[in-house]
Amino acid sequence: MVGAQELQVQWSETVVDAFSGVGTIALFLAGQAQKVYGLEVVARAVEDARGNADLNRISNVKFHAGEVEKRLPELAALGLRPDVVVLDPPRAGCGREALDAVAEMRSLRVIYVSCDPGTLARDLGYLNGRGYRVLEVQPVDMFPWTRHVETIVLLQKENS
Repeated sequence: MVGAQELQVQWSETVVDAFSGVGTIALFLAGQAQKVYGLEVVARAVEDARGNADLNRISNVKFHAGEVEKRLPELAALGLRPDVVVLDPPRAGCGREALDAVAEMRSLRVIYVSCDPGTLARDLGYLNGRGYRVLEVQPVDMFPWTRHVETIVLLQKENS
């Protein structure tokens, strides 16, 4: 089971929360990490995330508006090497550009939150081919009496 121990972020670590929405995960992790970057395509959600950070007096988070498939490679090209990347994509999963950027950044851990088993399997297979192995998988039934199940997967970079 993926638990708090496995997901524990250290104060010295940098985190990227891709598909961050209004910042729920990013702001939570900001209490544990040195620096957190949130990436989100919906401009209004980014404004709300920034407002949530201000409201909660959280200053070690920076939110960027734009497509994750473009912003993540830009951050990788700038030399960002986060210790942890959180991927929480829509049902379509992650674009290859985003997954390639994660691999280029050589992040030690990836936390993948998925609402679609098919795209999750596809993306995990791709990341596995780029040197990441699955450590833990935890389904979460957030929508009882429906076929929808969220899945949280913890991956680790091999040889790290």
